Amino acid sequence: MVRLIRASMRFVACQDRRKMAAALKPIDTAPTAEAAETALLEFAEFDIGKRNKATVATWQSAWERFIPFLAFPPEVRKIIYTSNVIESLNYQLRKIIKNRGHLPATTR
Repeated sequence: MVRLIRASMRFVACQDRRKMAAALKPIDTAPTAEAAETALLEFAEFDIGKRNKATVATWQSAWERFIPFLAFPPEVRKIIYTSNVIESLNYQLRKIIKNRGHLPATTR
């Protein structure tokens, strides 16, 4: 999800990025796919959407990959929105394993 947001911001001027993020928020926080589609159509009709047609095209081309994200409840969406939580856990596990050198052997 975060990659889609970054891809849409690639074509936006620096001074417009906050406005763009606020305008895209109703799409990625929509409760259903239909509500998200309606929000995307409204975004495309707003002034910022008309000025940034590449952003609208980015969302439209990624739409089929985005819809499964909306099937999750909001609590789960926060976790999978970015992979930082997963990467943090992997980092901590690697750190522990590296310090020990290997996983402890079980005794019989």
